[in-house]
Amino acid sequence: MPQHPVQPALLAQDVVRTLGDRRILDGISLTAAPGRRIGLIGENGVGKSTLLRILAGLDTPDAGSVTCPADLGFLHQEMPYDAGATIAVVLDEALREAREDLAELDRLGTELAHVPEDDPAHQDLLDSYGRRLEQAQDRESWDADRRAALVLDGLGLGALGHDRTLGSLSGGQRGRLALAALLVRRPSALLLDEPTNHLDDGAAGFLEEQLRDLPGTVVAASHDRAFLDAVCTDLIDLDPAVDGPVRYGGGYSAYLAEKRAERQRWERRYAEEEEELAQLRQTAGVTAHRVAPDRGPTDNEKMGYGHRAGRVQSQISRRVRNATRRLEELERNRVGEPPRPLRFTSGHLAASGEDDSGPLVSLLDVRIPGRLSLNSLEVSPTDRLLVTGGNGAGKSTLLAVLAGRLPIDGEVHRRRGLRVGMLAQDTAFERPDRTVRETYEQTLGARWAEKVPLSSLGLMHEADLDKPVGHLSVGQRRRLALALLVARPPQLLLLDEPTNHLSPALCDELEAALGPGPGAIVVASHDRWLRRRWQGRALRLTP
Repeated sequence: MPQHPVQPALLAQDVVRTLGDRRILDGISLTAAPGRRIGLIGENGVGKSTLLRILAGLDTPDAGSVTCPADLGFLHQEMPYDAGATIAVVLDEALREAREDLAELDRLGTELAHVPEDDPAHQDLLDSYGRRLEQAQDRESWDADRRAALVLDGLGLGALGHDRTLGSLSGGQRGRLALAALLVRRPSALLLDEPTNHLDDGAAGFLEEQLRDLPGTVVAASHDRAFLDAVCTDLIDLDPAVDGPVRYGGGYSAYLAEKRAERQRWERRYAEEEEELAQLRQTAGVTAHRVAPDRGPTDNEKMGYGHRAGRVQSQISRRVRNATRRLEELERNRVGEPPRPLRFTSGHLAASGEDDSGPLVSLLDVRIPGRLSLNSLEVSPTDRLLVTGGNGAGKSTLLAVLAGRLPIDGEVHRRRGLRVGMLAQDTAFERPDRTVRETYEQTLGARWAEKVPLSSLGLMHEADLDKPVGHLSVGQRRRLALALLVARPPQLLLLDEPTNHLSPALCDELEAALGPGPGAIVVASHDRWLRRRWQGRALRLTP
């Protein structure tokens, strides 16, 4: 669809936001013109969600300015309706602007038909009609009702009755309904925070197609590497960089190569400057004293001593002045040391047992009504099994069965003394007041926590170790839960959507660690990037 000049850009200039004693955003600038789809990436806690809230006008920056289109949509974590509201109410609100467009075009058309062309009011009416027509075209207002049905179906909500209340929907269904409402509206600027959470393959592919077809601006914070690759025209990496946040053209694949090169350039520049600083300090602080100005002449120097000594001292003084000047300039503008990024460094995620013959767990004719139906499954001691399937297929249920957490109809044979560890989708800790460090030590025991320090696993920043776990982000809590599992690897490791809420870089490293090794690992995932690169067995469940 052609883009019209009426579509405004989204602008942020030198935005600063401090929470407590921590500066979350430090001079962030962003320009998002119509037709650009910008992905925000970076570690958990770098400010992606904070920036989106500021762009949406829900949070106020401490400094800087934001200019947004009035017609802006933001994917909230929770829908702004009470539990008693129905799907019909949500859809009516999403369709309201399109219906207003059509009603206003009808009204203006009727007025134009009754106002003569030579009447001064005719041109004003014509201008108003043209502006409203462009708006209606951008929103595809004539097609809104059909689009609403198409969007609901594409996001897996088509079978739900419109009289269903929000309170009767699952969290995933409510999230998809919020997304559907925005896609039906087609605002000039769309802000999305983790839009592919709760989406299966079909829904994620449908969302990507819808976003690529929008004429306006999209800014999305996402950990979904396949989504970033399929949708984004630009990526902004909010992780620390030598000159602040870096904007990369293209999707995630292009970003990976450029990010590595950027990091190497920063490390090389830092090393070169440190070497030059050391040489300049040597020149400025030591050279001047190496040839003392009052050293007496030797017998061979006596005839020309005065002239020669003056020349030497002049050269030394000039060299010291130049070195001092360059040293001051370099120290003023020196590049910061590249911070150590989180690097997932666990050796093996799972551990081998004493006997690697025979299965660790075998299931036969397992039934949980409405949740899981499985004829048979064996997990060997070194298995790598990927469990896939749409929403409601029973992926999480199967992991819970393998962990022995659910009663079932059927047969389960589990090796005696089998050590099982499970990373669930929802991470909660019994004592939210305890710090990260205390939680790690209390859970593992002081002796084991000392043997495998939390900082050695590359999952938590040193600055976060003394935070109460209740103050951590969702992604940070998940990383802590993963650390507790791999610090003392189980023989059978069960991971339910392990890449949810992790930064793309950590997802890449976790994926690499899932490769061959001791112990068995079973992963349930909708992550398309992970699944495309999976090297082990795969089991697809159907509802």
